[in-house]
Amino acid sequence: MKTAPFCYFIIFLVASSNEKFYLEGTILMEQDVSKGHDGQQTTEPKEGANGIKRSLKTRHVSMIALGGSIGTGLFVASGSAISTAGPGGALLAYAGIGLMVYFLMTSLGEMATYLPVTGSFATYARRFVDPAMGFAMGWNYWFNWAITLAVDISTVGLVFKFWFPHVPSWTFSLVVLVLIFIINALSVNSFGEAEYWMALIKVVTVIVFLVIGFLTIFGIMDGHAAYLDNFVYKKAPFVGGIPSILSVFVVAGFSFQGTELIGITAGESENPGESIPKAVKQVFWRIILFYILSIFVIAALIPYTSPNLLGSDAADVTISPFTLVFRRAGLAAAAGVMNAVILTSVLSAANSGMYASTRMLFSLGVSGNAPKIFKRVNTRGIPMPALIGTAAVGLITFSTSIFGDHIYNFLVSASGLSGFIAWVGIALSHYRFRRAFKAQGHDLSELQYHAKWFPLGPILALVLCILVIIGQDLHSFADFDWQAILFSYMSVPLFLVLYIYYKVKHKTKLIPLEEVDLTPHDMNAEKKAKKA
Repeated sequence: MKTAPFCYFIIFLVASSNEKFYLEGTILMEQDVSKGHDGQQTTEPKEGANGIKRSLKTRHVSMIALGGSIGTGLFVASGSAISTAGPGGALLAYAGIGLMVYFLMTSLGEMATYLPVTGSFATYARRFVDPAMGFAMGWNYWFNWAITLAVDISTVGLVFKFWFPHVPSWTFSLVVLVLIFIINALSVNSFGEAEYWMALIKVVTVIVFLVIGFLTIFGIMDGHAAYLDNFVYKKAPFVGGIPSILSVFVVAGFSFQGTELIGITAGESENPGESIPKAVKQVFWRIILFYILSIFVIAALIPYTSPNLLGSDAADVTISPFTLVFRRAGLAAAAGVMNAVILTSVLSAANSGMYASTRMLFSLGVSGNAPKIFKRVNTRGIPMPALIGTAAVGLITFSTSIFGDHIYNFLVSASGLSGFIAWVGIALSHYRFRRAFKAQGHDLSELQYHAKWFPLGPILALVLCILVIIGQDLHSFADFDWQAILFSYMSVPLFLVLYIYYKVKHKTKLIPLEEVDLTPHDMNAEKKAKKA
């Protein structure tokens, strides 16, 4: 069966079944029109009758940020982290990356509260650093999530194999792709509600896991207290020294990918001045509660030498570290329950990926860095051309995995470090934003929310991000495996190609601090436009 035409047909039916889904939707109204440092007209999305809709409530934004930091990286990959670096090494690596993410989110929160636009960090890079950087970051981030969407729907098929081993996995993947498309096509509120409930399932799972885990550690659940025995077992708590900890830095970094989604949601939040700071302030406690404590429980109950930890894979939920802990506590149905939770996590990631990539492509269209058709929205406030374009790329990428792994693996490798590149951009943009804010005579009291620990925060985050990127595959450098190096670091040269292309074409330069555009987003103008 040729899956691509079939799925295109379904998407076409969804898109054309209601006038609110027509591609010939209204053109986005624009505001803050000015000439950028590349000589091009710059615009920011405007909410109103013919634009995107600010429908995401504070609870949506908080849960989206929360859901973005809880996924298969915690439920599955945490096991391999403990196996690689030992309990102490894993905790240290996740704490270090957690601190980096906290600083990044406070930086993003400051900018997103001041300038709550859909383009988020791509817009900030364009306005505060260099238009070429904004261009490269926008396309880099869109590509990252469009490809990740394909990875997630592929994983969905593997997860369903647990219950339906004889049904082709691609059938579940295609059904999920259509479902996610419909959710994102209905309204931004439907996306927010879906993410809210899926994130809630993950939160409840982690809380239950922690309660059962600590009861088991003290011998209340199974009668055999573990205490901290595994932390001094053989070479524990630190195994493999600094190289192992650095390799876990990479795993931990991937686990936190998606937390930057709060910046994207700022453009469609009902009250970004309230919801964004609230979501950001919760990041620190989320990291402590959901990652540090979870890894502590796993490490305390399962020795780092367990082969099941090293083999953790979403395709085999029976060896998920969460499943192993639940089973030790005597919960026989743990595998089935955790498979459902992991399925929820993957669905959430795919849903978020569809949303994030669609909004970034839309923002690129608005700023003139993508074909104009992508800046169109319908009467529901959904950028349908951007949504269909993103879904098509995700579908094509997924289709390559059905007919052969070579192209699929190439595309996945090409997007591998894109999330970290976005984080580098956030740190740089915030550093430049705050310096420009001071250089132009502004006072911090003018900011509705300002990040603490400046300039230490963004500088530390920038350094750690670069270390994670470099440490992606150090073993290949040691072995002079150039093919592996190419696949592991492909995102970096692709980003540089985009950056250099735009810089040469438009002859852009680093924007002087005194010329940085600090025009705030006018929420009052939005409200007036909406009433009109």
